[in-house]
Parts: sequence; structure tokens; C-alpha cells
Amino acid sequence: MQAFDFTPYYRSTVGFDRLFDLLDKSVRSDWPPYDIEKRGEDQYRIVMAVPGFAPNEIELVQHGATLLVTSQKSERRDAEMLHRGIPSASFKQSFNLADHVRVVGAQVEHGLLTIDLVREVPEQLKPRRIEINSGADGPKRDNAPKQIDVGAKKAA
Repeated sequence: MQAFDFTPYYRSTVGFDRLFDLLDKSVRSDWPPYDIEKRGEDQYRIVMAVPGFAPNEIELVQHGATLLVTSQKSERRDAEMLHRGIPSASFKQSFNLADHVRVVGAQVEHGLLTIDLVREVPEQLKPRRIEINSGADGPKRDNAPKQIDVGAKKAA
């Protein structure tokens, strides 16, 4: 599918650039193709096909619960292309992450970008079991009022 060029509309409209950006992105929303794998109970992996992109042309940014993968491909001017089968357009792909999921590593190898993620729930947010004591097992409670020794406080 060929991408539609919105350049003439950018020149003749004011304030609608966001609308055209959304339309432009909707044309190739499936590129680059990616897989999301569950590797364990709290481990995940995103694998993106990024043929022809070097590691320094790809940027990963995690801001809160959003992971943004962007690329900026530099144009090659040393050869005249007779056929372009490998896409070389820059891309921007975002992923919404669940709470407490963070990126722990990324690498590019053989045209695949691999992003490893892990979910780390803080201890205070994990469910914990609370023991319930019966009347016979529980600690003895003394409901009698306590007397405070005022003289001991003044001496300290």
C-alpha cells in the first residue's frame, strides 16, 4: 500500500496539522511489525522488525506507563535505488505498559529489536496474608485503665 502525501494540505491549512499527522500515521500503523511475548510470570518481550536500522538510529523512551520507540533513518545518497523493498522510513510506535512494568534491556541483532520488560510490584503493594487468632490463642487484652507515673516522666 502506498502512503498518501499530505504535504499540499499542510501548506493550505492552519491549525489542522495534528489531524493530518493522525491520518498520516493511520496509513502505516502496522509498520514496523512486532510481536509481544510472555516469557514468564512477570517477564515480557517485544520483538520488532527493524531491517536496515542501526542501534544508534533507534531511540527507546519510557515515560510512566508509555514506552515510545522512534527511529530516524539517515538518507543514503551514494546509490541510485532501482527498487526499494526494505522500508527506510522513520517510524514512531508506542506501547501502553501495565503498572510497575519497566524496560530492563534492549538490543538490535539481525534486523530485530528485542526489548525485555519485567513487572516488579513493590512489596507494600503485594497482597499479604493476615493471621486471625481465636479467643483462646490470641494475646490477653487488659482493658483496665493504665496509671501513668508522672514522677518518672519528670525525672527523665
